Amino acid sequence: MSGMGAPSSSGVTPEKSIQSSGMYKLEIELKRGNNLAIRDRGGTSDPYVRFKLSGKDVFKSKTISKNLNPVWDEKTTLTVDSLNQPLHVKVFDHDFWVQDDFMGSAYLYLDSLEQHRTIPVTLELKDEQHPDEDLGTVELAVTLTPKDSPIEERRDASQQSVRLAGQHRKSEHWRGIVSIGLIEGRNLCPMDQNGLSDPFVKFKLGQKKYKSKAVSKTLNPQWREQFDLHQYDESGGILEISVWDKDIGRKDEFMGRCQVDLSTLAKDCTHHLDLPLEESQGFVVLLVRLTALPHVSIADLCATPLNHPQEREEILERYHVSKSLNNLKDVGIVQVKVLKAGGLMSADVTGKSDPFCVLELTNDRLQTHTVYKNLNPEWNKVFTFNVKDIHALLEVTVFDEDRDGTADFLGKVAIPLLDVRNGVQKCYVLKNKDLTGPTKGVIYLEIDVIYNVFKAAFRTINPAEQKYIEDEAKVSKQLLQQNLNRVKRCIMVLITCGSYINSCFQWESSVRSVVAFVLFVVVVWNFELYMLPLALLLLLVWNYLFSSHSSDTSTDAVFDWEEKEDEDEPMGFMDKLHAIQDVIVTVQGALDEVASYGERLKNTVNWTVPFLSLLAITALSLATILLYLVPLRLIVLAWGVNKFTKKLRNPFLISNNELLDFLSRVPSDVQVIQYRQPRVDPGLSPNKRKKTSPS
Repeated sequence: MSGMGAPSSSGVTPEKSIQSSGMYKLEIELKRGNNLAIRDRGGTSDPYVRFKLSGKDVFKSKTISKNLNPVWDEKTTLTVDSLNQPLHVKVFDHDFWVQDDFMGSAYLYLDSLEQHRTIPVTLELKDEQHPDEDLGTVELAVTLTPKDSPIEERRDASQQSVRLAGQHRKSEHWRGIVSIGLIEGRNLCPMDQNGLSDPFVKFKLGQKKYKSKAVSKTLNPQWREQFDLHQYDESGGILEISVWDKDIGRKDEFMGRCQVDLSTLAKDCTHHLDLPLEESQGFVVLLVRLTALPHVSIADLCATPLNHPQEREEILERYHVSKSLNNLKDVGIVQVKVLKAGGLMSADVTGKSDPFCVLELTNDRLQTHTVYKNLNPEWNKVFTFNVKDIHALLEVTVFDEDRDGTADFLGKVAIPLLDVRNGVQKCYVLKNKDLTGPTKGVIYLEIDVIYNVFKAAFRTINPAEQKYIEDEAKVSKQLLQQNLNRVKRCIMVLITCGSYINSCFQWESSVRSVVAFVLFVVVVWNFELYMLPLALLLLLVWNYLFSSHSSDTSTDAVFDWEEKEDEDEPMGFMDKLHAIQDVIVTVQGALDEVASYGERLKNTVNWTVPFLSLLAITALSLATILLYLVPLRLIVLAWGVNKFTKKLRNPFLISNNELLDFLSRVPSDVQVIQYRQPRVDPGLSPNKRKKTSPS
């Protein structure tokens, strides 16, 4: 049978009048492929087949590795509502990390099939963008039979629904965590002209993927990275590993692959694996540990563990203070009820959306089912996560499902676990991707968090869990300007504090300066080391009692003001260009100042200007002798008295900072180059010209 043209006469009768409506059972046997397209560097492909009916995926075959003539021998049975819609057969090449490559497609026209008989069919694969390219063929055996009775129709539909629901539940439930320590690589293949590589590793377990950092210019990289992948398959699954060479500006180069059958590994113990790379040279060294996590799950609203008194008591007992020393990594549990959403954006041309929710807690990820053609969906699902860090953010994102497998963003909320009010149903306004402003729609959630306080405190002083799958950072004028304004605000706080202290030295207010002077003398004279944490403690208490609400309000006001300013004054292209230039100039000047002071300190030590280095030696020698002979308390007291009385002794004295004044005399590296005189060409020397003169 031709892929896009008319069907062949073998077992197919186009002239025969076939009923095109009603319920049918379509049995398909996917046999083999012949002379399929090459998509891999080794001259082969890893093909698999997808069947689509009425725009929806109804079957996906297994993947046959490194074969252009694969034999699948798989069977599936579909329920067909109408024969007017053809069966779309697509073939893809499976890739570890990048998007799977298209290998061709064909259509099987159901209204041309003879009923009650198994028909061999050969589909010629085509690519609409390259119609003349030979992509090979796929062989099928199909049997089309009408449904005999309404009872059989309902029974078959029910069986298919149960089977699909089981597959859906399996895709939603995590069976455990695969903890992977990526240690190192050994004797990898050189990919660059310098005989080295910039290797990084990609992992895939089911749909979960991870990409390590790249280590530059080495064949024996030390990654030393730790991360978790979620295990969906109870039998274990295959962990796919590939090594790539990072090539900036061009496509990354493949360096080899290997895989681990997790079903062969024992659970709850660490396995040290030295894995040789296929199709290349070298090894990858891993530490792998399989751990079951029963609290990472999704269920219907009726199955809510924290709402059942007995189960709730068991969980409360598990995280009681008396169990603080048991499994310090198990901090707590969070239960999220995703109830419904309202007023969502319409993402389809019909004015509707097909929304579903994705919940993320650091590297743990679950999602709801899709509610089709609805702007006010109700999910009524309960999600349960293990809490490894009480400071983690619960991110709930609403997407619109598309038939091509992609998803459109509709809105997002981020909720710190410490801000949760247990058992309270709350309406959250959806925000944009950057969480900087509201978007259309709201979502209703009810969250419960139970945790052990001592475990949470212990976890706080340990490194936070790294989120491994994040969007790549992009250059943004708005983000750059926002970050610059944040730095300016922090600097202005320091400048304000410095100005206030300097005003005490300048006696701008006699009362303030007298109080500051007396306080300074008393504190320095009676200073003990315990006063440092005490001062910070008093500052925290003061801010809690008097400044917490006002600071929140001021912060909100700043961001609201910035947003209103952006809305009220839309910028043209040239305005944006000038704004970017202003930001770049400001950042450029700040970087120059920071770098200059660092270089001046270095050049002082390096004797770039001997006079200044000798002056520094003299000052440091005097300071050493002074600190050895005189107590530090008296030195600080003398310095403070001098600063406070300087303005009284000389009202017209200009305030200064001796250290910065000294460093300003030391040249930076740029100034050293500017001051350096190039050598004079001997041929241009006046003496040389005089000696070689004929006279």
